Amino acid sequence: MKIEHLTSTNGAAEEYIRSAADGKIYHLPAIQQLIQETFGHETFYLQALEAGEVCGVLPLVHMKNRIFGNFIISVPFFNYGGVCASNASVRNELLEEAIAITRKQQASHLELRHVDRHFENLPGKSHKVAMILDLPETEELLWESFKSKLRSQIRKPEKEGLTIRIGKEELLEDYYKIFSVNMRDLGTPVYSIKLFANMLRYFPQNAWIVAAYKENVAVAAGFVLGFGDTMEIPWASSLREYNRLAGNMMMYWHSLKLAIDQGYKKFDFGRSTPNEGTYKFKAQWGAEPLPLNWEYWLADGDQMPDISPNNAKYQAAIKIWQKIPLPITKFLGPAIVKNIP
Repeated sequence: MKIEHLTSTNGAAEEYIRSAADGKIYHLPAIQQLIQETFGHETFYLQALEAGEVCGVLPLVHMKNRIFGNFIISVPFFNYGGVCASNASVRNELLEEAIAITRKQQASHLELRHVDRHFENLPGKSHKVAMILDLPETEELLWESFKSKLRSQIRKPEKEGLTIRIGKEELLEDYYKIFSVNMRDLGTPVYSIKLFANMLRYFPQNAWIVAAYKENVAVAAGFVLGFGDTMEIPWASSLREYNRLAGNMMMYWHSLKLAIDQGYKKFDFGRSTPNEGTYKFKAQWGAEPLPLNWEYWLADGDQMPDISPNNAKYQAAIKIWQKIPLPITKFLGPAIVKNIP
C-alpha cells in the first residue's frame, strides 16, 4: 500500500469518494481548495493506493492560532470528515500518516469527524447526533406522513402571505443578511460571505439557497448541499422579529421538496444535542438520530479539546458579542471564526 500527498484535484480520488459508502462532499479535494481560498489554512490531502487504485482518502486542515491553539482537523467548519477508506488496514495506514503530520506540525491534537467509530484505541466524543429523515418518492407521501400539527405550521406562512424562492448566487445577499443577524444574536462570530459564495462556485450542481419572503424581505433562509443519496442543510437561520409568521417552516418544507425533486433519498437536518431544542424541532419532521463519533489523537499530556460555545470560559465573550452592533460583527467576525473549527 502507498500513501500519497495530493496537491491538486484528482479525478481518481473524486470517483472513489462518490462510490464509497461513507464518502461525503467534505472528503473531496475541492473542499481543501475551498478552505485554503476562504480561510487561508494549510491543508494536506492523503490518498491511499493499492495496486494503483485509490482505496482511501483523508483530508486534513492545519489550524494554528495563539488563542485557540494549534491542531489538525478533518474537516473543520463542517459536520463530517475523517477517514474514507475501503477497510480497517487502509484506515490505519492513513491514520499513521496523519499522526506523523500532526507531530511534524507540533500540533496538540488530531480531530477526525467520523460517523462510525473507527479507532477504538483513540479517545472520542459521541454527544452529538445528526438528524436524518428517510425521504419517500413523492412530496405527497411525505406530506401524508406528517402529523396534523406540523401540517398546520407549514400552512401558516402561506396564509400570512409568505412566498418561497430557490436559487443560488442571486439569493446570496439575502441569505447572508439573515445568517449574520442570527449568528450575532447567538453570540457567535459570523463566517465571511466568501464561504457561501465559494460553496456555490465550487459546487454549482450541489448547492442551493432556499429563502422565505414576506413581500420583498427575506425572513428565513437555508443553505442546502446535495451529495450521494443525501441532501444536507448545514446552515439555516431566521429573523426573530418575524418568527410568528413561521417562515422557517416554509423554508424547511420547500427544502425537503427540493431534495425529493432532485432525487435524494435522505435529508440531513444537521447536528444536534439529544433532547435539546433543535433536536426536538428536527424530530417533529420525522428525522431520526444518527450518533456521530469524533475521534482524537492527542499529543503526550494534552487534554481533549473543547472549543464549543458551551465551554464556560467562552460565556463572557458570547454575551459581549451579542451586544456588538451588527456591522462591526460582520467586519470582525470572519477573522475570528476562521480559527474556530
